[in-house]
Amino acid sequence: MNTIQRYFSQNSIIGITLLATALLFVTCDTANKANSENTDNDGQVLFIGDDIAIAETVYGKVKGFILRDIYQFRGIPYGADTGGKNRFMPPQKPEPWDEIYPAVWWGNAAPQRMDNRYGNTIASFKEHWNYDDVSEDCLKLNVWTPTIDDEIKRPVMVWFHGGGFTNGNAIEQDGYMGENLSRKGDIVFVSINHRLGPIGFSDLSAVGGKKYANSGNVGALDMVAALEWVQENISNFGGDSENVTIMGQSGGGGKVCTLAAMPKAKGLIHKMVPLSGSSTQAGNQESSQKLGEYILDEAGLIPSEIDQLQEMPWKEYIELANRASRKYTQENEVIGRGGFRPVADGINIPKGKFFNDSEGISSDVPMIICSTVHERTLSMNDPELEKISEEKAKERLEKGTGLRGGPLGENASKVYDAYKSAFPDAKPIELLNMISSNRKGLIETANTKVIQKSPVYVAWFGWSPPLFNNRMRAFHCSDICFWFYNTDFMLTHTGGGKRPRALSEKMSDALLQFMRTGDLNVEGLPDWPEYTVEKGETLILNDVCIVQNDPDREARNAIPD
Repeated sequence: MNTIQRYFSQNSIIGITLLATALLFVTCDTANKANSENTDNDGQVLFIGDDIAIAETVYGKVKGFILRDIYQFRGIPYGADTGGKNRFMPPQKPEPWDEIYPAVWWGNAAPQRMDNRYGNTIASFKEHWNYDDVSEDCLKLNVWTPTIDDEIKRPVMVWFHGGGFTNGNAIEQDGYMGENLSRKGDIVFVSINHRLGPIGFSDLSAVGGKKYANSGNVGALDMVAALEWVQENISNFGGDSENVTIMGQSGGGGKVCTLAAMPKAKGLIHKMVPLSGSSTQAGNQESSQKLGEYILDEAGLIPSEIDQLQEMPWKEYIELANRASRKYTQENEVIGRGGFRPVADGINIPKGKFFNDSEGISSDVPMIICSTVHERTLSMNDPELEKISEEKAKERLEKGTGLRGGPLGENASKVYDAYKSAFPDAKPIELLNMISSNRKGLIETANTKVIQKSPVYVAWFGWSPPLFNNRMRAFHCSDICFWFYNTDFMLTHTGGGKRPRALSEKMSDALLQFMRTGDLNVEGLPDWPEYTVEKGETLILNDVCIVQNDPDREARNAIPD
């Protein structure tokens, strides 16, 4: 029985009753038994005051607080307000301040569509979204650190949120919080907000001239600015600016890969971890510039009037730009992926493939890359799909019903049979999930990066929570809280308790070891070999963790490019 087969048998666990809503708000310390150092001490755990948690930055002093022995600083400015004259422009430095800045609450999320954000109650419960104010004054970051009062240089984690390049924020899920990992590993954890969507990636360079030359990539330049802030300031927060790991999930994984290819980020990144999302090249500039023309036309402006786009309210601009994008998609054969995302302008982001130079920008940056077995969980909200037949499953593949990647047409049966051969114990719905969640993108990234001298390590996360009658499976986002030691905090992803905590202990240990040394062999996990194209060495992460050589290669290769 191979590892994935074992995965299916190990996870046929009886569903449990949903946890009471109140449990969602349990604190990291009381929930995470492994970290409860003060279980017999009912003393004060929150400290904030005039002379508590004061740290220096190059722009002025900031004041945070101490919670359960971890210093927290929330919403520190790393850039100026991006509205008005700064819209579509590279990030500007924040104005220095004289008074102590109160870094005690999260910074605003970047402009994005917020209408009906909580409209889907099941999704809101499952993800436990954290959204509040939204504005163009969004270049803010958060820091968790064990102390600011010694000379120790601690490894630094910089987290880039998911949501593609369009949605999200640095604390949108409870699993993003850095307190537990900071405490467990004695590391500094940083998370950031940056410009998104049309505000961050409208390429107006063809219609706006030199002034707008960087407009297609200002959201990516924000991320570089955050890393520059880390380089300049993190030593004042107990961190080592020469040992920075960047990590992101979904769209955040794409951000990690993009940053590793940007010349301006060279030397600011020492290790990289993309999860359930990666990229090997940026968008085509011919397409992005054409979309910029459509934006100007939709606004009813001529090039000499383009500055008026900086003056309209951000929500109005986003709606306008999205209308223009829909028209462009309908009227043109889009080259590559459309929409608003980083663009290969040849200045900020290179044209062509990332990592294609063995001595290139990130050649000395080792990488862990991971995805989940069931990124797409088609049946979570549709119990009837659990009983789907093989015939109906093939029909869905043929037509592309609800599947990422579109219809497989005449290849549907071939692909289904290939996955069934590789994973004979899987149900038809599980095979549908796996095909829609296939690892082609991950393997492409790993195969590209591995030509460089630094090692690549590949993982496949297969742990399934006993929630929603076991229909969640190893879904998109589910591994984040395991890496960050937050399984007892992100209860709606794990259910909590010793079973997920046991795997989280191992995964967080490996991540911390990787951050410290670039190695990731730790007690509790099998030896994790470097990835090679020939063997495809992959660590399967589950209740029992085992290394396999590319377990889905033949199945995956049956899917047409």
